[in-house]
Amino acid sequence: MTKEIIINATNEETRIAIMEDSKLVELFVERPEYERMVGDIYKGIVTRVLPGMQAAFIAIGHEQNAFLHFSDVKESYQDYFIDYDDEEEENGKPVKKKNHHTHFNVAKELKEGQEIVVQIVKEPISTKGCRVTTETSLPGRFVVLIPGQSHIGISRKISNSKERKRLKALTREILPSNFGAIIRTVAEDKKEKVIRKDLNGLVETWKKIEKKIKESKAPVLVYKDLAMASSIMRDLFTPDVDNVIIDSRRLMRELITYIKDVAPQLTQKVSYYNGKVPIFDHYKIEQDIEKMGESKVWLKNGGYIIIEPTEALVSIDVNSGKFIGRKDHETNSLKINMEAAREIARQARLRDLGGLIVIDFIDMLDDDNKKKIYYELKKEFAKDRSITKIAELSRFGLMEMTRQRVRPSVLYTINDSCPVCGGSGLVPTLNTVISSIERWIQRYRVMRGDRRISIRVTPDVYEIMNRGRYNRRLKLMWKYWMKINLVRDEKIKIGTFAVYDRENKRQLELEKSA
Repeated sequence: MTKEIIINATNEETRIAIMEDSKLVELFVERPEYERMVGDIYKGIVTRVLPGMQAAFIAIGHEQNAFLHFSDVKESYQDYFIDYDDEEEENGKPVKKKNHHTHFNVAKELKEGQEIVVQIVKEPISTKGCRVTTETSLPGRFVVLIPGQSHIGISRKISNSKERKRLKALTREILPSNFGAIIRTVAEDKKEKVIRKDLNGLVETWKKIEKKIKESKAPVLVYKDLAMASSIMRDLFTPDVDNVIIDSRRLMRELITYIKDVAPQLTQKVSYYNGKVPIFDHYKIEQDIEKMGESKVWLKNGGYIIIEPTEALVSIDVNSGKFIGRKDHETNSLKINMEAAREIARQARLRDLGGLIVIDFIDMLDDDNKKKIYYELKKEFAKDRSITKIAELSRFGLMEMTRQRVRPSVLYTINDSCPVCGGSGLVPTLNTVISSIERWIQRYRVMRGDRRISIRVTPDVYEIMNRGRYNRRLKLMWKYWMKINLVRDEKIKIGTFAVYDRENKRQLELEKSA
């Protein structure tokens, strides 16, 4: 499998595309007004503690308060806020008192107005604020540093048992006390010098953060994680990436400077794109981005899938479409479902679908075929960095799965909801608008009694109301004994109308939705 990272940088935004076998599988977009937040550390203030919700809300300086679940509160969160009156002395030096509680009760320990250090683990989505934790961590190229812990974990993707033991022993030897760590996949076969340098850099960064925590007044940002482009290089630019192609010399110089420091052997894979055709057009990425908002996704074999996100879950339906198989129904269904499973995994990564996902595959009778679909989907989602859990096909032919989402879907970064339909995809019919006009006239005649009005409508409503000898406008005039002047107005939104006085100057009522 070939893997490439394509970066398009403009004054307005930076777009990063992850390609696998020349197919777009992930897209990241960063703009000045919308920067990556995951990993940022704040000194915040507890504003509300809700034991019934098992959660607290933390003011961190954002428009919406952050959400802190009790399960994300660690006992060590108090370490930065112990007063001198609460300290003991040992050998003439102040020592923090140990917690004498037999059981750490978060609801009792957290108090409104209390200062607390938190880190963003999930960005704001829709009306929800960001989710935070008190268990802070600092990601490096080879190691993730976890202050206040002692555990050393290691990536499951490092399968060699000898290498796992070597890395654990090495990390335990050089790791300072009161720190835990997670060894990342790219640390495999790396020498002590490289890992030590990465770890020492993280420890120095943490010391600066501690200093800022003690000196700054909450709410305040005490640590900002790398910009999106640099963080992608840190997390995704692994030896299995074949090329990184950038169309901005400035950004390329910045990234090469960073890569030289953490993985100098990979700098030769970074190159500048100087073609006349825009880089995303050249690699046929732009056309995939344009299709991201469409609910229907065609498969190579003629089938298609329908993706419909809702408030509760994401529903995905698999259909045979134009596929004409030459074999029996069971074999044909298996072929479509297998292709659909691969495309669903790709679309989930590309659109960053999260939460509960329910997939309705084409019905099959053979249990072995059902298992093939299940294992194919698991294999494809193994490429996904997000945590996924997949259940086998149910007796109703549905497959349920969950996928972790830490940022808003890229669709909401590059698209806004339609101002006409509000994102529903539905607008009132012409007959509905005309009926609404009549109801408005009924209410208006009861309230005011003025017999001359001017109504501004969209061109299509104008045409249908003035059509024929006994058109609908005349019928309304005769029925309510009024003089109605109908005005064609292309500025009126679809599904609405506006009513003015007889001179067509003073609006009698604001634009009214049908």
